[in-house]
Amino acid sequence: MDTIQSIIIAIVEGLTEFLPISSTGHMIITEKLLNLSESDFSKVFTVAIQLGAILAVVVLYWKKFFDFKNWKFYAKLIAAVIPALILGFLFSKKIDALLESSLTVAITMLAGGIILLFIDNVFKEHTIDSEKDVSFPKAILIGVWQCLAMIPGVSRSAASIIGGMQQKLTRSAAAEFSFFLAVPTMLAATGYKLLKYYKEYGGFSSNEIKQLAIGNVVAFIVALLAIKFFIGFLKKHGFKVWGYYRIVVGIVLLVLIYTGYISR
Repeated sequence: MDTIQSIIIAIVEGLTEFLPISSTGHMIITEKLLNLSESDFSKVFTVAIQLGAILAVVVLYWKKFFDFKNWKFYAKLIAAVIPALILGFLFSKKIDALLESSLTVAITMLAGGIILLFIDNVFKEHTIDSEKDVSFPKAILIGVWQCLAMIPGVSRSAASIIGGMQQKLTRSAAAEFSFFLAVPTMLAATGYKLLKYYKEYGGFSSNEIKQLAIGNVVAFIVALLAIKFFIGFLKKHGFKVWGYYRIVVGIVLLVLIYTGYISR
């Protein structure tokens, strides 16, 4: 992996991590289009640069994350991330296998796009517009919804936002809770991957450290802009645009797969 490839993948991560279009799916396809070899480091890189995106959430919502008197906020996030931790641990090998499948991404992009076209009409009743009004049971159920994103192409953001709306959160409140939930979820996933790589290879080379640093900085800057844009856009326009986008991408991917341009 060279510097240009690192920057491109990090831009994709920053743009897509908090949008309901699947950052994992986009990075898988980006790697294939770049003809990037599927090395163990490239797999770690795509997860580790999520740290930059996480930092963007913490910076934008620093008052929330550093209000240590509000212990319920932290407790709810911990409760909500437990389902993902359990399932991620139990099915890590199967999840890793799915991460290599372009066809899985194409199918889930299409299916998710169709769902987003109608989701605003399905969950019309919104009575919660603040994280403070999210109960512990609701937080856990949103965390269960988030687990759907272990299938590449589903989108962690989409799954958790839809879970929030199903629990009667407004679109903007569901999106913000999804951002908050991303922090412990992605920290756990990144920490696990980094530790596993360190144990297997005894550390990172100077070039690998350089690529990780560049990737995280780029992902952080791009994610800052993407989060600000998404909240405003979601309030005004809802999910239909993202649904159409996913459908178009899914169809394009199927064409590329069946013409042999990218592997399954």
